[in-house]
Amino acid sequence: MKKRFNLLAVVLVFGALLVGCGKSENTNNTATTDPGTEATDAEYAVILKTQASDFWVKMKDGIEAEAEKLGVKVDIYSAQNEEDTEGQLNILQNALNKNYKSIGVAPLSPVNLVTGVAEAHKKGIYVMDIDEKLDLDELKKQGGAVIAFATTDNVAVGEKGANYIVSKLNSGDKVAIIEGKAGNASGENRKDGATKAFTEAGMEIVGSLPADWDRQKALDAANNLIQQNPDLKGIYCCNDTMALGAVQAVINADKLGEIFVVGTDGDTEAIDSVNKGELSATVAQDPAEIGAASLREMVEAVKGEIKVDPEVEPKMIPIDSNLIEKK
Repeated sequence: MKKRFNLLAVVLVFGALLVGCGKSENTNNTATTDPGTEATDAEYAVILKTQASDFWVKMKDGIEAEAEKLGVKVDIYSAQNEEDTEGQLNILQNALNKNYKSIGVAPLSPVNLVTGVAEAHKKGIYVMDIDEKLDLDELKKQGGAVIAFATTDNVAVGEKGANYIVSKLNSGDKVAIIEGKAGNASGENRKDGATKAFTEAGMEIVGSLPADWDRQKALDAANNLIQQNPDLKGIYCCNDTMALGAVQAVINADKLGEIFVVGTDGDTEAIDSVNKGELSATVAQDPAEIGAASLREMVEAVKGEIKVDPEVEPKMIPIDSNLIEKK
């Protein structure tokens, strides 16, 4: 986790240097947690979950690179952490008072931004749903809609990670899943995909435990799984932060090489762990492309002045994932 906080610090320092040195016409703001009340000349804004992990830093970078390519300006905001559901809603509500024509949101939960998104739609502001799917039924009840939903197919991600473990084991071997936060759609989908892959391969799933995306909680969960199941052979984790905690538990138990641990996201620290022969693999999403594709959709909506109907299911823009293992 320390490396991720260091990365965040570098991003914030770099952003401060840009402000101090002045910005060219197409230079974009670094992610901030407060839109403030000052006027902006950007027509687009994106509200991410956080900047405290490599995944979201890469998404921010992808959005900024695409903005430069398209010749548009975008303001990027993020919640303080993945528990800050009210804070993220406040960011959106503040952003509605600016002159944005389109706002992209990566909600912390399916429901925490619904009221703000509905308000944006009523104001004629296009909203793009990014990574975490909003509760569309509730959004429709409140008269809101989004132009599209860009994400990785998380069921396929979970299947891909679990199938890697399956490829190393025999039918009947014991495996486990470390889940994300209960109710989080992307985590639930990954868990479902992994469960399907393990079940179809005839594996015995001895536990599927939530660890709330947290490394220490995942370490504790993995410790319990290993102690209760001395013949455990594999653990699929719904993100890399938890996978790094789980692999530390495997190392502590002196079972590195005996228990395969696979994570999700392709974070820099996780890839380093794979290359060191600790973490077995990670299923890498492409957060930069998720962000870039989202911004492209937002710009096209504004330029085309499209009509968004709450009664119509928004299209999904799928972004592929890749398995990363030691070369």
